[in-house]
Amino acid sequence: MRAFLRFGLITVLILGLGLGLVFGWGSAARAQSVVSEFSMLLPEMPLHDPFILAYAPTKTYYLYTSNVAALTHVQRTGTMVYASKDLKHWAAPKVVFTVPEGFWAEQGGWAPEVHSWKGKFYLFTTLHNEKKELAQPRPLGHSTYMRGTIIAVSDSPEGPFVPVKNDGPVPPTDFMTLDGTFYVDPAGKPWMVYAHEWLQVTDGTIEAVPLKDDLSGASGKPIPLFKASDAPWIDGQAVPNNFGSRYVTDGPELFRTKDGHLLMLWSSYEHLGEEDGQSHYVQTVARSASGELNGPWVQLEPLVKQDSGHGMLFRTFDGQLMMVLHRPFKRARGKLYEMRDAGDRLEVVKERMDLDGDGR
Repeated sequence: MRAFLRFGLITVLILGLGLGLVFGWGSAARAQSVVSEFSMLLPEMPLHDPFILAYAPTKTYYLYTSNVAALTHVQRTGTMVYASKDLKHWAAPKVVFTVPEGFWAEQGGWAPEVHSWKGKFYLFTTLHNEKKELAQPRPLGHSTYMRGTIIAVSDSPEGPFVPVKNDGPVPPTDFMTLDGTFYVDPAGKPWMVYAHEWLQVTDGTIEAVPLKDDLSGASGKPIPLFKASDAPWIDGQAVPNNFGSRYVTDGPELFRTKDGHLLMLWSSYEHLGEEDGQSHYVQTVARSASGELNGPWVQLEPLVKQDSGHGMLFRTFDGQLMMVLHRPFKRARGKLYEMRDAGDRLEVVKERMDLDGDGR
């Protein structure tokens, strides 16, 4: 009798498995597995200087940021990436780049971006080494040391990325720079556009350096684009205080509009004269009057305040222009905005609070 019951039970299980495959129960189980894989939400994800690559071949959004060892369990400086199919549910991050042993830099991993170029994927990220001080006066009393953006290459947006240059950053090594981004001009020439630290030059600047075609290094000298104090709103609300002003340039990114205008997203600080000396991070934008990289650049009104910044643009797979940024500056989280290309400017349509969980 027990043998008959066992036979019957096995028969039922086999039939059930077959019916499950026929009627999609197996697909449902697999779908549940996919849902559990993409289980993180933006409010739960530490994010500073976020960058999203929308990878069409797999309909996957890759969100790059500095490695957080508590999440990846990798105790090294580098870059990690979250992945999503819908911009709301994200997979736990994995490391795609770590600083090689014996490399010129030991700290940083700031502002990672990944760009496709001639069949490869290139990571731009800022590293620094506080032990390698620059031999120059300290204009603001701050130490200045070797800092700049490197480029690393991979065959996949998921890495691993390997540096293309090992002896220093792409901008000049005696410049203290950060936040390098990728730009290709109308003639097809690649450039790195970066921020020159206010710590070194007092009034931070945005500059550009031409790149070799394989992105293995600079192919010429940097050119100046504009300085932070060119933005009239920076001091517009300032009140007298004894903390001084910070003319910061951060997070440049270039965007060509539907009408051919060249815009640049960048970030700085609004000087509100608060009692504790803290300023508010601001996401702003500039427009090249000539449509060329060398400008002249006209500073437009900020796009987002609320201690927000380092915005980067991307398009969803259905064509919607979006911006990702972080807020607040400390303990930052990612925020998503629908954007409008208005031809000669960018406009914020709305914050996607359904995705980023921000009620502000």
